[in-house]
Amino acid sequence: MDYTRIMQSLLTETNPMRNARAEKRRLLTFHDPNLYQDCISEWSRLTGRGSLPGSIRISPLTHTIIAPVTHTTKLEQEFRHDLMVEEDHQLHIHAVQGSVGKLTGIPWGIKQIKAPQAWSISTGHRIKIAVIDTGVDFTHPDLKYSLTRGINLVHRNMPPHDDNGHGTHISGTIAAANSTQGMIGVAPRSIVYPVKAFDQNGSAFVSDIILAIDWCVRADIDIINMSFGMQTRSRTLLDIVTKANQAGVIIVASSGNDGKRRTADYPARYPQTISVGATDRNRRIPAFSNRGQFVDIYAPGDKIVSAWLHNKYHEMSGTSMATSHVSGAIALLLAQKPDLKLASIKTLLRRTSSPLRLKKGYSTMDGEINALKFLREGMKL
Repeated sequence: MDYTRIMQSLLTETNPMRNARAEKRRLLTFHDPNLYQDCISEWSRLTGRGSLPGSIRISPLTHTIIAPVTHTTKLEQEFRHDLMVEEDHQLHIHAVQGSVGKLTGIPWGIKQIKAPQAWSISTGHRIKIAVIDTGVDFTHPDLKYSLTRGINLVHRNMPPHDDNGHGTHISGTIAAANSTQGMIGVAPRSIVYPVKAFDQNGSAFVSDIILAIDWCVRADIDIINMSFGMQTRSRTLLDIVTKANQAGVIIVASSGNDGKRRTADYPARYPQTISVGATDRNRRIPAFSNRGQFVDIYAPGDKIVSAWLHNKYHEMSGTSMATSHVSGAIALLLAQKPDLKLASIKTLLRRTSSPLRLKKGYSTMDGEINALKFLREGMKL
């Protein structure tokens, strides 16, 4: 295999001065790991550089080169047995913009899933939760004991500071720990690793998520919270989600806010994730939440107050908010039973859930997470 020709073709198509996020990019995934490694080495030789230019990124876990390549027809035809080429699609966070919120004690959703009753057993001590999102407000008093250094994939040389608010909101529900004046999250002694993959508008690309998950696996993360999605299927995204799952990482993903009954957004639709839908205070599914066979569990996601930028609080709705409740609850259990796998956790979530309210009675198929019951039953495994 003449891998030199692959890299020469890429070099011709790629301008190292391009903006890596602004240009239309392609995901070039190699079927043979050795060929991938040879190509990376060949790139360095051809360019005379010790490292790849800033417009080129790689995922060692999936053997993928991410490059602003416009014309890939020739590459796809000539190297179709060696390469899988995909467009770099866009994803968006799963939240409806809310209003300034006022916090009074423990947020209603955290009470509803019975997390406070579980804290005498577990607080999620030292469980590592990556929040792939818009970053986090490191100065928020409710989060200062819950955070550690993460990574910024939008601005590589900067810390993962939140310029949107969504990531701070998610992190607050998961792990806030200010019992005297602020809020407490579901797992107040877990550790949030902020992974900024989304810009200030709440948008990211598949390549950003691939690089984020790749980083999480190498950082030995326990749980990844993914409160975002898209309706386009990506084989490379599925590949890295599968590899993360095989590495023992639990991925919790929001199902989407399209109000659909028979589908969910990707990556929540992949069976290697825990797909989460939203409920309201009455344990009903609000109109915005996706539901049905691709949703594994439901959690509070309507009018949720949590931490926000500049030491404030904000009320938001969405399956994003529901997902953070589930990530926190899983952290409570993993702190006690660290070796539990995805299949066991999924089964346990369903078996210990509280029935949802329907127009006529209760649902026997779907349920809302019950953190206390989930923890107690899980500790028996």
